[in-house]
Amino acid sequence: MIDRVLATIPDRLRGLFIVVYDPEPGYRAFLARSQKQENALARVTVAVPTTAESRRIFGVPLDRHGIQPVLVRVENRSTEGLRLQVVSLDPAYFTATEAAGVCHHSFLRRLAAFGALGWFLLPLVLLAPLKLLSAWRANRRIDDLFRQLAFRLVPVEPGGSAEGFVFATADAGTKAVHVRLVSLGRPGEAFAREADAAPPPPAADFHFTVPVPGIDADYLRRDFSSFVPPADVVDCALADLATRLEALPPTTTNAAATRHGDPVNLVVIGSFAALLAAFVARWDESESITLATCWKTARAFLLGSSYRYSPVSALHLFGRDQDIALQRTRRTINERLHLRLWLTRLSFGGKPVWVGQVSRDIGVRFTLRAWNLTTHRIDPDIDEARDYVLEDLLAAGRVQAAGYVGGGDRHERASPGRNLTGDPYFTDGRRVVILLADTRRGQ
Repeated sequence: MIDRVLATIPDRLRGLFIVVYDPEPGYRAFLARSQKQENALARVTVAVPTTAESRRIFGVPLDRHGIQPVLVRVENRSTEGLRLQVVSLDPAYFTATEAAGVCHHSFLRRLAAFGALGWFLLPLVLLAPLKLLSAWRANRRIDDLFRQLAFRLVPVEPGGSAEGFVFATADAGTKAVHVRLVSLGRPGEAFAREADAAPPPPAADFHFTVPVPGIDADYLRRDFSSFVPPADVVDCALADLATRLEALPPTTTNAAATRHGDPVNLVVIGSFAALLAAFVARWDESESITLATCWKTARAFLLGSSYRYSPVSALHLFGRDQDIALQRTRRTINERLHLRLWLTRLSFGGKPVWVGQVSRDIGVRFTLRAWNLTTHRIDPDIDEARDYVLEDLLAAGRVQAAGYVGGGDRHERASPGRNLTGDPYFTDGRRVVILLADTRRGQ
């Protein structure tokens, strides 16, 4: 009966009187950006739809609820069952039912809308039951579709395959996806071992760094080859690497190079791909400075909220502003770590050498040195921020080797240095040097 009534309503008017739910679960154009990895145990494919693509597939705006569907396909090449360990992909993942539930159409909101409309068009209130009934039906379809498209957490049998979406927390720019497959043993084998004596089941790990369109990351506008032509790169031997690193500028500067800024206290050695893979699982990229991103920054500042991809102000080295900026945001936009990196003319073992600056924002203060009369106040103990980067990458299993070199100016607490906005800092003058591992270590 309800279907016959709905069919009589013209398409252009249906949205006024009923809840229209029109997903496209078969849409798969985003698979053109999929990535594959394989070993003797399995082949794994990962793809992440954009915000618009996920809305098209599921028919609802998952991004408004901080949900990002990640398509995972597992092809089991082993003689044992394999199970996807979802907490490795995202410890805060949503179940299919949970993700569907937060995307449900609200009965109260729609009833309130009809109540307000009824003051002007009283007969339309009579259509409220139709609107509510169609919302109820749409919610049931949402539940069914999410469960249908989700990756089922059951063993992938030997020689078999499984595919579906994992509902992860939303990331933009670049998303790090860690797929861990745990072996369950051969079919029919008992998995009964004493808990204190049994070794953990063997696992296969696959690490993906997936570009996700959605933010205007600052490095997308950089042409690294124009800054450092390949012919100008100097590949350093270990014997003279420290000497060359210590000879790099001690601090950043303003655009005219007439005033000194924050100390250059960080060296990272690795390809751009390795750099992104090492950082994006735990740090966020930064957007370019535009009117739109300035507005989002101002709004986050006024509301005391977080803006994960807020633009980072420019510091200069080698005659240009930073090539890439990363940040680790906490509760609000005023509490975050800033990390800026510049590509140098040095390489080590054929890997590019990046030099940078890192500091920790701990608040906001008034200043006459900025156009908006405010600036972030940094923690004066900048060595803590420097060492935090090393500890963070060690915890992520991304460090092949690390150490310290000189090259900076030493400043005691009693006679601190000053950055471009006048914030004091003290430091031992050393730089941490981190050689990135091409793959995650310790697994």
